[in-house]
Amino acid sequence: MGIVGLGNMGRYHADYLLQKKVSGCELTAVSDAIPANLERYRQLKTFERSEDLIRSGAVDAVLIATPHYLHTTIGIDALEHGLHVLVEKPISVHKSDCERLLGAHRDPKLVFGAMFQMRTDPRYRKIKQLIDQGHLGQIVRVNWIITDWYRTEAYYASGGWRATWKGEGGGVLLNQCPHNLDLLIWCCGPVARVRGFCQLGRFHSIEVEDNVTAYLEFARGATGVFVTSTGETPGTNRFEIAGEKGRLVLEHGRISFVRNEVSMFEFSRSSRAGFARPEVWNVDVPFDPSGAQHHLIVQNFVDAISSGARLLAPATEGVGSVELANAILYSSLIGETVEMPLDGGAYERKLQQLIAESRHEKVVAEVATEDFTQSFNRQ
Repeated sequence: MGIVGLGNMGRYHADYLLQKKVSGCELTAVSDAIPANLERYRQLKTFERSEDLIRSGAVDAVLIATPHYLHTTIGIDALEHGLHVLVEKPISVHKSDCERLLGAHRDPKLVFGAMFQMRTDPRYRKIKQLIDQGHLGQIVRVNWIITDWYRTEAYYASGGWRATWKGEGGGVLLNQCPHNLDLLIWCCGPVARVRGFCQLGRFHSIEVEDNVTAYLEFARGATGVFVTSTGETPGTNRFEIAGEKGRLVLEHGRISFVRNEVSMFEFSRSSRAGFARPEVWNVDVPFDPSGAQHHLIVQNFVDAISSGARLLAPATEGVGSVELANAILYSSLIGETVEMPLDGGAYERKLQQLIAESRHEKVVAEVATEDFTQSFNRQ
């Protein structure tokens, strides 16, 4: 395995691979454009250019953990040179680049995965299981308030690429929320239309969105609201799904299920009283607390290469969260409801316009060293 990009996430991946937390895999090479970032990995083969690592013959697969735009170009280069690829979220900045990246995956023998480790989180796996097994019946409403992504000005000043249209391609939707948007689709199904309301630089001196409210209509008929921000503290993380057979809530690490004894649709049709309601059960849903670890996705990726295991997060499913993030922002920018599937070309042109018209002067400053992994449990 080789790692391209040794920022926070790249170093994190490298450390657990060197600690042998993934079996059947050895970290042999790393690449970063900043020579100083390579110093701690001199026991490995090091490269300043991703192209040199990809062509070195030192690796069978690469994990791409660079700034977002480079996911596409480096991913294409790796696939075209016969390497298995695992790419950090988001797989690309916008839908058109996702399609270009996926289009380069022409060899079915190459495994191409995405780093959606929250799919290994037992809470979300349990929620998906309950939905798939019909315990909620038809879903009618979905609300996710995920506003505990609080970030300071120092966070945004920590890199020249952060929170710029040219360097990152977006804000909270593209950086903090890809996991949430992926889980929303994974659990509740595809979205049919979107109306987004995004405030750009509402809480920070940045040009991209840091406060978002979106109205969603799902393809299966449910409606939903998605609310997120990096400027609110203490913030909220509440995922609520209402179905004909009850209401499921994930909050504070606990899954609660208020279950109707009979379908609310059936009860409405059969009851002879105007204000009656079905009897309910209040259930605390148990789940195994282990999971939600990045190395589990890498282990699954390695197993898919070595023994044909089914990928938990194939790259083809990484498009959904990017498309939904793009659609929410695009809807806000044009002031209209956006029908899905999103016109990727139209969004790409709007993004290029934002880049061309940008007059924002990014301030970059050295920041205190912190344990960024504390942010993982916010997902």
